[in-house]
Amino acid sequence: MPDSAALKILGLENTGHVHWNLSTAALYEEAIRNREGRVSHLGPLVVRTGPYTGRSPNDKFIVHESESEGLVWWGASNHSFATTHYEHLRDRVLAYLQGRDLYIQDVYAGADPENQIAIQVVSESAWHALFARTMFIRELDEEKLKNFVAEYTLIHAPHFHAIPKMDATHSEVFVVLNFQRKEIIIGGSAYAGEMKKAVFTLMNYLLPINNVLSMHCSANFGENPEDVALFFGLSGTGKTTLSIDTTRKLVGDDEHGWNDNGVFNLEGGCYAKVIRISKEDEPEIYATTRQFGTILENVTITDKRSRRLDFEDDSLTENTRAAFPITHLSNASTQQVVGHPKQVFFLTADAFGVLPPLAKLTADQAVYYFLQGYTAKVAGTERGVTEPQATFSPCFGAPFMALSPTVYARMLGEKITKHNVDVWLVNTGWTGGPYGEGKRMSLPYTRAMVRAVMEGKLAGTSFETEPVFGLQVPKNVPDVPDEVLMPRNTWADPQAYDQQAEKLAKLFRENFETFSDKVSDAVKQAGPQMVKPVES
Repeated sequence: MPDSAALKILGLENTGHVHWNLSTAALYEEAIRNREGRVSHLGPLVVRTGPYTGRSPNDKFIVHESESEGLVWWGASNHSFATTHYEHLRDRVLAYLQGRDLYIQDVYAGADPENQIAIQVVSESAWHALFARTMFIRELDEEKLKNFVAEYTLIHAPHFHAIPKMDATHSEVFVVLNFQRKEIIIGGSAYAGEMKKAVFTLMNYLLPINNVLSMHCSANFGENPEDVALFFGLSGTGKTTLSIDTTRKLVGDDEHGWNDNGVFNLEGGCYAKVIRISKEDEPEIYATTRQFGTILENVTITDKRSRRLDFEDDSLTENTRAAFPITHLSNASTQQVVGHPKQVFFLTADAFGVLPPLAKLTADQAVYYFLQGYTAKVAGTERGVTEPQATFSPCFGAPFMALSPTVYARMLGEKITKHNVDVWLVNTGWTGGPYGEGKRMSLPYTRAMVRAVMEGKLAGTSFETEPVFGLQVPKNVPDVPDEVLMPRNTWADPQAYDQQAEKLAKLFRENFETFSDKVSDAVKQAGPQMVKPVES
C-alpha cells in the first residue's frame, strides 16, 4: 500500500518525498525538474545512461540460498552471491537512499491473470520509474491500485556504486536477484534494460515451476487470436522487424509465456533499437520516436531549438533504444492473451552463408536448434573479430535463463508435439558466400517466405533435404526465386560452400557437447552429421 508503513517493512526510512504511482505526464515533469532528461521534437523524453549503454552480464548475480540452489543454472549467466553479501549490500543501498526522493510504481509482469506477478519498483530516478511504468503492465483501476500488494520488490539505485572489495561484486555495477526474499536490487548503472531483463530472469525462474514455458520471443496473430506465430532470435536477426507486420496484430515484441491455454505477453511495452532507424524501413517503430510517452536512451538531439533527433549518431553507443507502450504501435493488439501458436520461427543471421533462408524442422530438430540458439558475429562488430564467429545462446536468450536450458527445451518440445506446431528455421544472414563475399538475404524475400508459411501457401510444396545439416528446404516459395532457396546453389564455388558448411557443422557439434548427456538420442541425431555433400 502507498504509505510509510510499507516502506518501513522494506527497511526504507527517513526518505525524502515519496512519489507513488505518478502518471506518465507527472513523471515527465519530475524528470525535467530533476534535470534527468529533455523533451524532444513531438514529445519523447530523451535521456542518457552514462558510461553504461548496455547490459553488464558479468555483474548479474543470484543469491545462493536453500530454496533455489538446486534449480538455478549456475555459471556465466547466473553468478552465485552469498546471503551475507546480499544483506550487507542491501543495507548499504538502503542507507544510501535515506533522505532521497523516491519514485514508486506498482506494476505487473504477465498479462495472464493466473500467471501474473505483482512487482513494486522503487527508484531514486523519475525517468526509470517512467521506464517501469512503460515496460511493465500498469494497473489503471484506482481502487485496485490502492489495495495493491507486491509479491516482489525491485529496489533501483542507479547512482549508487558498489565497491567490489567491500560488496563482493565484480565491479561498481550489480544486479542481484534474491528468490527467497523476493527482491531484486540494481545499482551502479543507469541503463534501464537492466530492470527489464532482471524481471524477465525472475519470470524465467517462476513460470516453469508452474509448468508455464517462458520465452524470449515476439508474437503476433492473423485474422483471429488463434492464428499465432512466435519469433525467436538474438539481436540483429530481425525478430522485431518481422513480427511487426501491418497485416497481423502484435501481441508483444520480446517476452512471452505459454501455458495450457495459449500464449500471453509478459510486458506492457516495447524496447526497440533505433540506431539508424528510418521511416521507410521501419515505419511503425519510427512513428513511436515522434510520440509523447516514448523514452529515448542515448539518442542525440541535434538542434537545441527544434529538438530534432539524429538517429545516425552512434557517438554514444550503437545500442540506442526507444521504450514505449505497446499501444503506440498501430498494429498492436489490445488482447494480450491469445491461443496456441500454429507457427514458430527460429531466426538466425548466419554470416557463414551456409544455412538455407527457410527450412522446416522436425520436433527433434526444433529442440536441437532451440538449445543451440545460433547466430553469428561479423567482422568489425567487436574488437578482434576479423572473420565470422559462431555465437550460441541457448533458448535464444541464455543471459536471462534462470534454469537449465534443457528445462525450457523439454517444455518447448512437449508443447510443439501436443499442439502440432510447425517450426521453421529462417536465415536472415548471408547468401552466395560468407560475410564479405556474399550478400545479406533480401528482407522482401524473407518477408515473403514468412508470410507464405503463415498464410498456408506452402501446404502443397515439395521439400528437398539439405545434405549437411539435414534440413528440409521447400523447392518453391511464392515471390522468391527458386535458386535462392538451396544455399549451395547460390555460391559461385560449390566446393568452397562444402568447406564452409562443414566448418560450421563442426562448430555446431562441438557446442552441443554441453547438452549431449541431457537429451534423447533422437535430439542428438537432429543436428548436422558427417554427411558427404552432393557432387557438383
